[in-house]
Amino acid sequence: MTAEDGPEADGGPNTGLLLFLPYRALEDRVFAALAEAGYDDFTPAQARVMQRIGPDGTRLTELAAQAQITKQTAGFLVDQLEKAGYVRREPDPTDRRARLVCGAEKLWAAKEIADAVVAEVEREWEEHLGRRRYRQLREALTLLREITDPWAN
Repeated sequence: MTAEDGPEADGGPNTGLLLFLPYRALEDRVFAALAEAGYDDFTPAQARVMQRIGPDGTRLTELAAQAQITKQTAGFLVDQLEKAGYVRREPDPTDRRARLVCGAEKLWAAKEIADAVVAEVEREWEEHLGRRRYRQLREALTLLREITDPWAN
């Protein structure tokens, strides 16, 4: 295989950038809708931590690993989110020495708005690509997740 045969043979952007651009557009729409609804008191870095909080809470070390940040940075971000009312810390029922970061009512309300925007954007993408191509895109990305996301279950 020569360089001319590779994915950038047409001179276009690399695949990573092609994956990132739609994600950034989606993220911008979500943040705009959240701000319009009054949820404008968190940063993208805090949002990346919030997205990883499970329904029953998540340990800080797991949040840090999944967000690919240090435990100290995750602790700082969670402190800010706790002050803003998005999360609370609770004892871990499986290990009383550990604490879980749990979503507060404010987080779940914001998530409902974000989820609605994501669904709207995905409908637009499906309309633009067509049902078959959109399904193929999702199938291909799901397969890539198997080798790129250590937290995929």
